[in-house]
Parts: sequence; structure tokens; C-alpha cells
Amino acid sequence: MGNPDSTPPAPPADAPVPETDDLGLDREFFLILARAPLLGLVWLAAGAAAHQIWAAFSPTGLNAGPLVVLCFGMVLAAFIDGWALKVPNWVTFPLILSGWMQGALHDFGVPIDAGTGGFLMSVAGTAVGFLLLFPMLAIGGVGVGDVKMQMGFGAWVGAYFGSGATTAAVGLADLHALMVVFWGFAYGALAGGAFGLVIIFIRRQWGANAQMYREIGGDLVRFASGNAAEASKRAEERRKKWVKLPYGIPLCVGFLLFLGQKLILEG
Repeated sequence: MGNPDSTPPAPPADAPVPETDDLGLDREFFLILARAPLLGLVWLAAGAAAHQIWAAFSPTGLNAGPLVVLCFGMVLAAFIDGWALKVPNWVTFPLILSGWMQGALHDFGVPIDAGTGGFLMSVAGTAVGFLLLFPMLAIGGVGVGDVKMQMGFGAWVGAYFGSGATTAAVGLADLHALMVVFWGFAYGALAGGAFGLVIIFIRRQWGANAQMYREIGGDLVRFASGNAAEASKRAEERRKKWVKLPYGIPLCVGFLLFLGQKLILEG
């Protein structure tokens, strides 16, 4: 028989309901996706307005108004990455979508700006931006936000430069969009290397840093030889002990340096 004086145990407190749906997917992510088209229209309108303002003050030569907006977007993403060590989706997704919108409008002959790239070229720029950083993403060298930042850059560059007709039309050297994406990335990689060297000299942990670079090199070899799963697993373990670097900053610096060289120094 049970003890009549015994008090039944209190029911467990309700566990907090996580902000995810039944699939474990982040609701905030889907809210950002839902707002991305609207924010993309804001970026699109900003590019069109910058085009008109540039034309009013400099009616001849290359109208680089949209590039000013893109540079602002890259600097904004780099600043947030340096501050919070992540590039938020509310910056990257709208940049990607607005680049595609620009390309589609060019295909339909809408004179929104001086760009000559269509939707397919914008998507190609997005894809190349992704592929250039994917190996580093696979081994944990960069974050997903950095990759999406590069994809947004590629989308705008593809829509603006196209196959080179934008710059050729004003007497400048042909700047093919995919070349701009590649060399912007290459300059960013050099800036990232310089940034890493500065961090190494500041921390002065020579042996640990040398070992880290050897491991990264080994993982790149594993990735190239088709052993991506092992490389990714090793990278995940390594991320627990290394100092995070905001790679969005060198990506931004590389893009600005390349554009400055081609359009200002050589233009």
C-alpha cells in the first residue's frame, strides 16, 4: 500500500521551446529568407540611384555608381565580420538576389544602370565566387558567411561587367566579370596572408602557427585527392583551438585593391 501522506512529485517544469521548427531549422533563417527579396529591392534601388547621381556629376566615362554601392556593401560586411566574426544573412542574401535582379533587368532591356551582364552572367559570377572559396570552407579556413559575401560580390560583378562590354564601351580595357571575381579573390587571398602574418607576429607562437599551417596544407591535399570528409573532420577539430580571423576583411580589401588598380590607376 502506498503512504497516504506522501506528496506526489511535482510535475517537471516546462522546458523552454526552442526557436526552431519541427525539422530543427532556425526560424530566424527563414524570416531572413522571406525578407531577402524586399531587402534585395532596396539594394537594387540604391544601385539605380547611384547610377543617376553619378551620371549627373560625371556624364562621360564609366558610370561606376553601382560599384560604389557594391563597395559599400562589401565594407559593411567586412566591418560586421571584424566586429562579430560573422557576416549576417541579412547582408549576403539580399546582395545575391539584387545582383540577379540587375542581370534579369538587363536581359529585358531595362536601363537601370550601365551594366551589360545578364541574369546568367550574374549567376555565373555567384557560382565562381562560391567555387573559389569552397575548398577553404571545406577545411574550415573560412566561414559560410564569407562564402556568401563572395557570392554576393560575384552576383553584382556579373551583372555589371558582363563579358567586358561595360568597360569597353567607354574606351577602357575589357573587364570580364569572371576575371574580376577571380582577381578580386586572388588579391583578397594575398591580403588575408598578410593579415595572418601580422597576427602571427603579434601572438609570437611560432611553433604552434607553423604546425597549424602544415595541417591546413595537409587538409588541402586530402580535399584535392577526394578525401573531403576526413579533411572537414580534421578542420572541425582544429577550429576549437585556433584564433578566428574575420576573412571578410581581406576579401573586401582585395576587391577594393583590384578595382582601384584597374579603374583608377590603369583607367
